[in-house]
Parts: sequence; structure tokens; C-alpha cells
Amino acid sequence: MLVFRRLYCSSQRIGHIAKSHKPGDSLSIQGWIKNIRRLKNNTFLDVDDGSTSRSFQVVVPRNAETQSLTAGSVISAVGQIQVAPNGNFELHADRVESLAEGHLQDGYPFTPKQKHAPEYVREHLHLRSRVDYVAAQLRVRHKAQKAIHDYMDELDFVQINTPLLTTNDCEGAGEAFRVQPDSEKLLKQMARPKVPPEESYFDSKVFLSVSGQLHLEAMSYGLGNTYCLAPAFRAENSKSPLHLAEFYMFEAELAHLDELEKLARFIEQMLKSITNRLLETSSEDLHFCQRNANASSDLPWLNVPWKIMSYDEALSVLLANKESLKTPISLDEGFSKDQELFLVSHCGTPVFVVDWPTKQKPFYMKISRTNPERVHALDLLVPAVGELCGGSLRESDAATLSAHPQLPKDLAWYVELRKYGGIHTGGFGMGFERYLQLVTGVKNIRDVIPFPRYPHSCKM
Repeated sequence: MLVFRRLYCSSQRIGHIAKSHKPGDSLSIQGWIKNIRRLKNNTFLDVDDGSTSRSFQVVVPRNAETQSLTAGSVISAVGQIQVAPNGNFELHADRVESLAEGHLQDGYPFTPKQKHAPEYVREHLHLRSRVDYVAAQLRVRHKAQKAIHDYMDELDFVQINTPLLTTNDCEGAGEAFRVQPDSEKLLKQMARPKVPPEESYFDSKVFLSVSGQLHLEAMSYGLGNTYCLAPAFRAENSKSPLHLAEFYMFEAELAHLDELEKLARFIEQMLKSITNRLLETSSEDLHFCQRNANASSDLPWLNVPWKIMSYDEALSVLLANKESLKTPISLDEGFSKDQELFLVSHCGTPVFVVDWPTKQKPFYMKISRTNPERVHALDLLVPAVGELCGGSLRESDAATLSAHPQLPKDLAWYVELRKYGGIHTGGFGMGFERYLQLVTGVKNIRDVIPFPRYPHSCKM
């Protein structure tokens, strides 16, 4: 074990070689053989260790020992760095050791050098991190999360680990998953008078969280600005390329916030900042994802101010162009994706739609004191994706909140927050996978999360 640990620690990740080494340096790497080319005197191995989308070439003498190497096998190679004719670094290996056989002829689903359709790759979730564009997307995902955490930490936000098990449905849409033990024996053991058998573990109905917002609000009343980046669950019968049953939500609550425009500008600055950080740390992977998705590498929205328009203004634009829309306009529901994308195109930039009809939004959003038919809410609409963020000022008046017809009966604690030194707050939620779709150009949301869950599919 000690020998293995020393060998492992001395090996260099391929993605870091160009930044930390020069020609002539000795080097040890480990990785999978992606492709093999055998010439008269030398064998050329394309080796991948998951750290970069760029292939790395290892040159070894062609002999009986290296003749047994096969695509898919795991190797350790030690040698010196040289410059290849194309200007890239390559490793001229003095020693190559096979660590594990690839067995690609024994049912491995991905053929070397062949580009497989995302739908096919998705059928093999346990192996798809070996596919170059999936690996690039997952590295971008990691760096995007880090950019969010770094940005929020620099602004002195406190990260909160909001619970996945909860007694409330934050959105009030009835799209929550119920949670209960699978053991009937356990439920019988824990049975209590006047408690339904299926609720005997917690003594109440419990759901998987659809949002951490209400818990963030509780923390913000003592800590100030807070945020979370956590799983959320929605039981929607949707197989669209923008919906998942399990996804990640980036949510933030801003204390002492009483203007919706300030919230919009915070969101705009945050998104531009984390995207610029992502371009600095992961441009190679990001552009690789964009090329693979046949998407533009240009992100023009980074360099222009975003627009704000009221719901009534947005509705007027849509009504004036209804012949150009694919879906009918409903005054009782929000805008469809088709309508959202039309508004983005009409404005020429991402656009915040603000001041929504009260009947279309949840109970916690602050009702306008000058027009009770409207709430101080916003939706951020962006290219390709449509709605990326939803947010609002929170209702700060306990009496108004208590009188709301949609207030769930078990949220007395939420109203009580306003009683003991209540403050003005506002916040937003952003679907993290939708953000990744925005910056990478990936069409299907199932391809920007490691293990997608959606109707009729929960593999592994």
C-alpha cells in the first residue's frame, strides 16, 4: 500500500503538464489508452486520465512487451517530455506498465474514435464518464460550482446546508415526492395513536425538498445573507430537455432588501462574474462542450446590460406578435418556453420580467401595496434556455402573510419569523443544470448532470 501511494502521488495529471513542465523534464503519468497507432519502430498511445479534453501522446518503442497493449487498458508510463511535430508536449516513455486490461472486445459499449449519440451514451451511465464530451461537461460543472462558492464567500454570504427531508412544499404546486420507510414492520413498531400508519416514522407527512428557500429565510433572520447549492426534487410528468426529477438549485436570500431592481442587478452581476471565472479556469473544456453541441462559443450577454420589463409590458409584446408564437397565450399561467425565448429575442439580451400577477405566484412573494393584483417577483429569461432564475421580495408583514389563501397550514413558524424582529428580505433560485446548458450549449439537461433522474428512469 505504501509503494502504491508513493507511485500515485508522483504521477502527474495530464491536464497540468503544459503548465508545470518543460521539454526534457522527467514525468510519470497514469491513464487509459484511448487509441493506438503502431508504426515500424514506435507505438503511439493516446492516453487520457480524465483531467483534460486534449489528447496526450505517449511514444514507446515497438517491441514484444508493448505489442500486448490494447485500447482501453490502464497504464503507467515514465519518461521524458518532448515536443511533438504539432507543437504539443508528448511523453517519450522509458517504461510502460499495464495496470489493468481494457477488455473492449468483451461488450464495452463505446467504440474508440467513434462519436456516439447522447441518447445512446445515456444508456450506459456507469461508463459515460469515459466519453470525452461527458467528462468535459462534468469538469465544467465542478468549476462552475467552485466559482459560485468562491463568489458568494467573497461577498460574505453564509452557505447553509438546507434539509432534503421537509414537511413543506415550498412552491405549493403539489409536485413533491413523499418519503416514508419501506419497512412495514418498522412502521408498525413506531405506530402512535391518531397518527396514520404511513406517517408513523416522523408523525407527519414528509417530502423530498423542492426548494431550500424557506429554510434559507429562517437562517437569514439571524445570519444575514445566506445561500445554498443543493439537490431539489420535482414530481413532474415531463420529459422535456429542460426538466429533471432531481436537480441542483442555487438559491440565495439577501437580508434588508426592499427593492426588486436591486435583486435583479445582483443576479446579473453574479451570473456575469461566475461565467467570467469559468472562462478563466475552464475555457478549453467549455469550448470543447460548445463545439460538440454545435453551439456558438460567443456569449454576447456577458458584455451588455440586461433589460428589465414588467409583466404587463411583456404580455403586450407577446399579444402584438401572437401570430409568430407556437403556443397560445394564457392569462392564468406563466409564459411558455416559446414565449420566453421570443421575449429574449425581442429584447436582444437576457431580460428580467418583473411585477407578476398575484394569482400566478406563490404565497411568500410580497404583494404590491399600490396594486394588490401584482407581486414583486421576477423571472430571468435567457437565450436557448428560457427561464433561468425566479425570485422575489418576500412578504414581510405577518398579517398579510397569514391572510394569504395559499398559505399552507403547517407554516406557522414561517409567519412567526416576522414576529420576532422581522426584516425585509428577497431572494432567488437558479436551476444549476440550466445554467450549465446556457454556457455549454448542451441541448438536453440530462447530459449536464452525472446521473439524470426523470419520469420512467432512475438508473443506478
